[in-house]
Amino acid sequence: MQTAKQEVRELLETLPDDSTFEDIQYHLYVRQKVEQGIQDINDGKTYFQDEVEKRMERWVKK
Repeated sequence: MQTAKQEVRELLETLPDDSTFEDIQYHLYVRQKVEQGIQDINDGKTYFQDEVEKRMERWVKK
């Protein structure tokens, strides 16, 4: 398993040389969110569609 530092280095190598700090921050943010989502799936922290719809009913009642 790679360290965070190694993963950032790899990410930087894939970005264009003219990337801004904002571009780099965005790519790091997206990568972190995807990794967190995968971890949530592995930990069983997910909901089925019908569960989400039931939870959302409370928010969207008219």
